[in-house]
Order: sequence, then C-alpha cells, then structure tokens
Amino acid sequence: MGRPVANRDLVVIGMGYVGLPLAQEATRAGLLVTGLDVSDRVVDGLNAGRSHVDDLGDADVQAMLSAGFEATQDASAIADADTVVICVPTPLTPEGGPDLGPVLSAAAAIAAHLREGQLVILESTTYPGTTSDELRPVLESGGLVAGRDFHLAFSPERIDPGNPVFGMRNTPKVVGGHTEGCTQVAADFYGRFVDTVVTTRGTREAEMAKLLENTYRHINIALVNEMARFCHELDIDLWDVIAAAKSKPFGFQAFYPGPGVGGHCIPIDPNYLSYQVQAKLGYPFRFVELAQEINAGMPAYVVRRVQDLLNEEGKALRGSSVVLLGVTYKPDIADQRESPATPIAMQLMDKGASVSFHDPHVEQWQVGSSVLSRVADLHEAVKEADAVVLLQNHRSYNADDLASIARSFLDTRGVTTHPKAVRL
Repeated sequence: MGRPVANRDLVVIGMGYVGLPLAQEATRAGLLVTGLDVSDRVVDGLNAGRSHVDDLGDADVQAMLSAGFEATQDASAIADADTVVICVPTPLTPEGGPDLGPVLSAAAAIAAHLREGQLVILESTTYPGTTSDELRPVLESGGLVAGRDFHLAFSPERIDPGNPVFGMRNTPKVVGGHTEGCTQVAADFYGRFVDTVVTTRGTREAEMAKLLENTYRHINIALVNEMARFCHELDIDLWDVIAAAKSKPFGFQAFYPGPGVGGHCIPIDPNYLSYQVQAKLGYPFRFVELAQEINAGMPAYVVRRVQDLLNEEGKALRGSSVVLLGVTYKPDIADQRESPATPIAMQLMDKGASVSFHDPHVEQWQVGSSVLSRVADLHEAVKEADAVVLLQNHRSYNADDLASIARSFLDTRGVTTHPKAVRL
C-alpha cells in the first residue's frame, strides 16, 4: 500500500480539549495541519487567533497559524491529508451507553473523501470493538478495505487539562492498529511529535487500555469517598490516614475524597465498559456500578454536611445563604464539564438555600435554568454567608484565610488546617 501525495499532513476532526492540543503539537513538529470542526464559532475563533481551551492561549493559536495551521468546516479538506484523526466527543446516552453519533458522522465525512494509502485514527473514547465493528464498516462503504487500501488504528486520548508537567509530547501514546501494518504506520505518525509510543496487539486492546486507566481511578476514588463518610462518623481524620498510608514506598497509591467526580473521563468512560459488558455478556460489571453509585451520591452527602453545619448553628438550610468556592471539575482551569458543583448547587437550591459562587476562572455559571454571576468581592461574600463550601481549591485561594473569616466552612478537599474549618 502506497502513501498518498497530500497537500496536508494531518486533518484533526474536532477542535476541543483533545483535538486542539494534538494539532498544536503536530504543528510544532513541522506538520501541516488543518482543524475540522462543525462549530462556526470555534473555526472563526481559531482562524482569528483565539483559543477556547484552557491549555492553549491566544498566542499559541497565533503561532500555529503562522506555521500553516488553519481551521475549517469544509470536510473536503480530508481528501488532501495524509492522516485523519477523529477527536470528537462520545457522551453517554440516556441508557448509559456511548453516543457514537459524532464518531459515525465523522466517519461518514471521511468515507466521502477517503483515498488509498491514507491513515485514519480514532482517539475518541469508547467501548472495545468500536474501531473495528462501527468505524471500519462506514469507512469501507466506498470499496476501500482497511489494512489493504488504507490504514486504520485507535489511539486513546490522554489529555489532562491544566497539567503543568505532562502534555501531548511527553505523555506516552498507546496505539493499536487494525493490522500489524496499520499499527506500525500509526506508531510512525505519532512518533513524529510524541516522545514515547506504546503499541498494543490491536484496536480492542488500545480501546480497553483507556477504559482500564479511568475505571481504576473511578473505583479508587469511590473507595476513599465511602471511607470519608464512615470516617467522619467514627471521628477519624481520613486525610491523616491517607498521609500515613502513602508513606509506604510500595504497594499503595494515594487517592483522595471529594465532592464527586467530574471532567470528560472519570464520570463517563467506565460506563462505556459497564454498558458493553452488560450488552455483550449479559451480566453487570459490579465494581463500576458500585463506584458510580458511590461517586454520584457525593453531592447529596455534601449537601447533608452543609445542613448539619447549619443545624449546629441553630439555622435551617432553607433561607440560609451558601457560597460555593470553585465550580470547575479540577483546579486552575475553566472546564466545568460534569463538575459535581452543579448537582450540589441544584440540591441546595431545591432545599431552599440561597446559593452564590466564586471561581477565579468562571464569571457566569449555568445551574439548571438559572445563570449565576460570580460574587464581586470574595472575602465579603465569605464573611456574610451562613455557610461556605470549598469545592475546588484553586491556586489563588488561601483556604485557611477564608475559613478564618467564615461563619461555617466545609472543606471538601482536605486542604485546611484552621480550627474553624470542617473537612469532609
């Protein structure tokens, strides 16, 4: 199988938190890259040198443009590319399975322009078998055959938004191809701008590797979240317990409790595996289902703890003012996807509390049908509130200082030492 003569080295479909950093690193390595996205807002913004994701600033996008990058909504750009990488979302359906609509839409666009010798890679997280059983038939609908006429592979995205140490280049890239030849071509492609490439036996193993990573984290977070509940009842400081346990130099990795799980991976990806096990094998993946139950229940637990704190002050939750600090799903970024702050706020509102928020990265926050504006004065809001809840410990917060001026302060991240603060 020969390689095509292309005007572009790479087309990345989906210019979000995964696709844009991929396009940036490939551009830095000297590849000519086009970003394909359905959103005119995203495309127009990128072509004007504006970033819409946390890990890239406007200057980064402008540097990409200077190096030949362009964004487009025109799928015909696919025909001019050596390689096409799919980085579109795979949200959950109401039934709990992955919504493959965006992936299959991208596949149809590729199929309409697919040429012999091209390399197609799926990076969107999904269940094992998607690349072979769902993506491949669409790509082959025009008569070209994967592994013979074009190359097909899966490589799970491993982007960690806001991580100052590990980015696209120095995070090992897992690659599994439809055939051994496909694996090699895909590995050679990523090797042009990623330091370490790890190959797997095939696409299913690469797909499963991503789900194993996030299921491992999901289950261990659920473990410490459940421990947080009974340690509180037993008057045991769980953070002190974890600090002692992690002094062991082998056999233990520290996980920490919190108000729930958020982001584009942990709350969603393990459900793909659970769904597939149930659908294909007819029995539940009990670890995942129990972890989901525990982690999904943490927002309600936080609300109960707020209610208990107010009761100790002789106040009812209904009519009380509650300030939530940090509403993003992880510190020092603006990403709010699946943040547990949202169900916490909604449950507080449902119980009659007056909810406001502060987050240095978020000016306005959508909570159900309500749009909340960030409090103007952080310290004044903390002093005046009946209860303050630290949900995300952004770098700009001094949690102990804030706890010292609050009437009641619940710390869901275990970062405070001030005696007025109550840790989850």
